[in-house]
Amino acid sequence: MTNVQLNHGFHIHVTEQGAGVPVILLHGFCGSGGYFASIKESLSKHCRVILPDLRGHGKSAAPNGPYTIEEMADDIIQVADKLQLNQFVLLGHSLGGYIALSAAERYADRLLGFGLIHSNGYPDTDEGKAGRLQAIKNIQTEGMAAFINALVPTLFNPDRLDALKGEVQAAVQIGYHTPPQGAIGASLAMRERKDRRQVMEDTDVPLLLVAGRKDLKMPPEKLFTTSREGVSSHIIENAGHMSMQETPEELVSIIQSFVKERVEAV
Repeated sequence: MTNVQLNHGFHIHVTEQGAGVPVILLHGFCGSGGYFASIKESLSKHCRVILPDLRGHGKSAAPNGPYTIEEMADDIIQVADKLQLNQFVLLGHSLGGYIALSAAERYADRLLGFGLIHSNGYPDTDEGKAGRLQAIKNIQTEGMAAFINALVPTLFNPDRLDALKGEVQAAVQIGYHTPPQGAIGASLAMRERKDRRQVMEDTDVPLLLVAGRKDLKMPPEKLFTTSREGVSSHIIENAGHMSMQETPEELVSIIQSFVKERVEAV
């Protein structure tokens, strides 16, 4: 574990394990690198697993003010620079997927491969933008704990909530450590993000797409918007929005296959 000092003066907290192809995993909104605790050990037997806490999340700095997806992607590129990673695989979950797409749009030469895990290339709809403002209002008036308590259970397969009580509680505890200004800054970043579906279509960088059949936040049809050569697409039948915690072994197998067949084979 280390704090990587960035050029603009604040730090990003990073955990890493293993050796081999560097794989940076970006967590979702109100998460941290701890989201990937259930897959880190297995995945690190095959790759160098790097887990940053995004700006405003976990143990990273949480500056005030709105963030942008581009700024959050630039943070990750700086982390890679500081870790002396010339090229790497970049996989993003949910919010992390929006960040991975921004990196793919502007730094494709740095990527051995990239992927969206329960994410997509669409911008927010008008309804979605209104929802971001409501979320910010709820955080400001009710506090982070109430916001997290309402949000996290909706991220899991609704048919398995009883069986996944431990995993839900672990995600709740991670969410509690998100500073309010970080959650607000990231909400505004997601609200203003660009339509990046064309990035997935135009790039020749290997691309991994992973959806959960039971995902209430990100249904598969919103993710699979490209069928170009070099794309590996997977639906995990028993997963909601949190396959890294709901079906960790299946997600590890998918990532390992992608790195071996799409990245190392190039």
